[in-house]
Amino acid sequence: MASRVDKAREAYDKKDIESAKKAHEKELIHKHIHEEEHSASAGQYLGEFVYGAIDGTVTTFAVVSGATGASLSSGIVVILGFANLIADGFSMATGNFLSEKAQRDYIKKERQREEWEITHMPEGEKEEIRQIFKKKGFKGKDLDKAVEIVTSDKKIWVDTMMSDELGLLESQKSPWKTAGMTYFGFLVIGIIPLLAYVLSYFVPFFEENTFAIAVFMTGIALFVIGVIKRYVTKKNVWKSIGETVFIGGAAAVIAYYIGFFLQWIVTL
Repeated sequence: MASRVDKAREAYDKKDIESAKKAHEKELIHKHIHEEEHSASAGQYLGEFVYGAIDGTVTTFAVVSGATGASLSSGIVVILGFANLIADGFSMATGNFLSEKAQRDYIKKERQREEWEITHMPEGEKEEIRQIFKKKGFKGKDLDKAVEIVTSDKKIWVDTMMSDELGLLESQKSPWKTAGMTYFGFLVIGIIPLLAYVLSYFVPFFEENTFAIAVFMTGIALFVIGVIKRYVTKKNVWKSIGETVFIGGAAAVIAYYIGFFLQWIVTL
């Protein structure tokens, strides 16, 4: 069942004002606010999965295509493919982890600085709040009241400084989970271009049509990723699929002809 926010997004896409109004009814907002928070929490790592899946599929298929273009054996393709799958996936997940952790550490340090400044120089920090709300259009008594309300609660005060002065929003994502979902997506979807080569050792049909089957399976994988990506980007589903398939296909074509060209040079 679609959530209130999903209905609001659908109404926006269609520019349907009546449906948008229904999605913003007071009773509906009160009823579903906690459900929506849970839903957002449950799906917050989907972006990392898609990110890893796209990179895993594209890079692994590029390796497969390049090796095939160079007329390398299936065994070499499998070795190169799995080496890329495991090492590149780990490198990507590690980079994701370090980036997320560095951002969290920086935000934590800035929050501690704001708390220290509020404790030791509250008047200066109040003036900063005043200027923030003045810039938003508050004037006179409304401005005084806004400053009074915000500075009466230290957490709200610091939150306001973090978002409005520094432009820093604290993420609830765990660096370990973001890295794990990136690696999981990279491995689970990225292995698909290699399956045809692995199965070629056991099934004659795969041995006779290895690369063609790999292309077909990769196309299906990119199609599925495009569908999943649509739920992250909220783009038109066909546009999302088209972008994903095009990127994967372009990388494969480039890698294939580079492999073919280098193999031709070596045999001269």
